[in-house]
Amino acid sequence: MNHDYFMLINHGAKRTGKTILNNDLFLMELRRVGRIAKKLGIANPQYILAGATLGTINKNVLIEITNKYGIEFQFDKFNRFKLFGVLVVCTGHSTIGGLAAIRGMTSFGAYINEGSLANEEVFDEIKARCSGEGARILVDTNPEHPEHWLLKDYIKNPSDSIVDFHFELDDNTFLSERYKKNIKDSTPTGMFYDRGIKGLWVSGEGVVYPDFDRDLHTITREQLQEIHLESFFVGVDWGYKHFGAIVVFGLDKDKNIYMIEEYVAQQKEIDYWVDVAKDIKARHGNILFYCDSARPEQVERFRREKIKAVNADKAVIAGIEAVATFIKQNKFYVLYDECSQFRAEIYKYLWNEKTGEPVKEFDDVLDAMRYGIYTRFKKDILRGKRRGLHE
Repeated sequence: MNHDYFMLINHGAKRTGKTILNNDLFLMELRRVGRIAKKLGIANPQYILAGATLGTINKNVLIEITNKYGIEFQFDKFNRFKLFGVLVVCTGHSTIGGLAAIRGMTSFGAYINEGSLANEEVFDEIKARCSGEGARILVDTNPEHPEHWLLKDYIKNPSDSIVDFHFELDDNTFLSERYKKNIKDSTPTGMFYDRGIKGLWVSGEGVVYPDFDRDLHTITREQLQEIHLESFFVGVDWGYKHFGAIVVFGLDKDKNIYMIEEYVAQQKEIDYWVDVAKDIKARHGNILFYCDSARPEQVERFRREKIKAVNADKAVIAGIEAVATFIKQNKFYVLYDECSQFRAEIYKYLWNEKTGEPVKEFDDVLDAMRYGIYTRFKKDILRGKRRGLHE
């Protein structure tokens, strides 16, 4: 309120109110821009509202503003709306295609939601477009890896024109202590805790699943026979030169996940994997196979063979976080003695310090595991996160 910045970056942990704050600042900025434009005699001042996609702009910004203030947005055919006398141009920033909506315009400011997801070229173009008198840029973002351009080029280079505020979970005084404790207790150790709770820009160190404990998360064949599994599903990672993998999971009544079978092979044609899948189907029923979408012809072959194959959601970080959360909550168990490739991978699957993603080694069974678990539970995970935003 008391500093004429050019760029304000609110960054840090999830559920800390960064976007709520920027939504309010966005409305205040539009009113300020309207006053500036009136003095300059400009009838239609323009402003940029950018998010990863048009859908996320609607979900994260516009719906929240409507719910809070009752403001309704009327769009034209160019994804623009007018508010407080300012023409707001909406664009996605996660791909280079976002340039089309803003190229050539003069903007009196911008609001960039989920800034770390932006394509750097689109981000730079938005910045360049903000040449109207008194233009300011609002940015909010969750943290990424420590080599990310937004951290290195902006947050770590503060000046009179660029200011930033860092948020930790405990900074949100509107969340109950019970809720914050539950979130902390259920967040996986390491990178996910540092980013999600402390709001730090860090990469993982060491193994990807540090909470996996052989004493806690393994079962024997005898123990498995005492557990009633109510349903089953399968994860599939295609391979030829490297290992291909099919893994079978069972769920009990409490939605605990049991990895009960793995099939791993190199240089096998699709006929081999069809036979494996048919054997699984014969024993466990017509269950879903969540498949690596990189080989669509093999997914289609499964379907022709009456195997219920669907493309898996292959989101790397979100998928790993989902699996790691089940492990942290002691809701994941593996038939350890009978899953030899899992044993070979689980302690050797490591983070790449520079990219913030896993090293592409020792990941064949673990990729199949991620495809299956994340795709099976994605809706439940997102539903839980949405509830958390309004806790």
